[in-house]
Amino acid sequence: MRLSLSLASVSVAVLLVMTLPDEAAPHPRVAAGKPVPDLFGAACRTVVHGSHAVSDCHNPYVDVDRVSLHVECARWWDLDTDAAPVEAGPAQNVRLTGRCWKEVRSAWVTHERVPTGQAAG
Repeated sequence: MRLSLSLASVSVAVLLVMTLPDEAAPHPRVAAGKPVPDLFGAACRTVVHGSHAVSDCHNPYVDVDRVSLHVECARWWDLDTDAAPVEAGPAQNVRLTGRCWKEVRSAWVTHERVPTGQAAG
């Protein structure tokens, strides 16, 4: 008899915890007190081959990302270039290209958030 009373108590306790309103228990993916990460920025993959640089970017987020490719040339007399910015909208892929006369020393992509309502389209 004693075992059935303790089992009944545990069952009632579990039932009460399961019926708590959603506000009482924090969501498992949201840690209390921690900032929510900023979901912005296209993922870009940049490849350099000789004098050419190519960057393929994909924007998985809702906000428009204005991306631009920057190329630094290896030779002192070769002109570095900054490509014109291109807007990568939600779920959109864009390709950026740049080149030097000779070798590319480095290439990178910069990101700029486009304010809502100002995206071209």
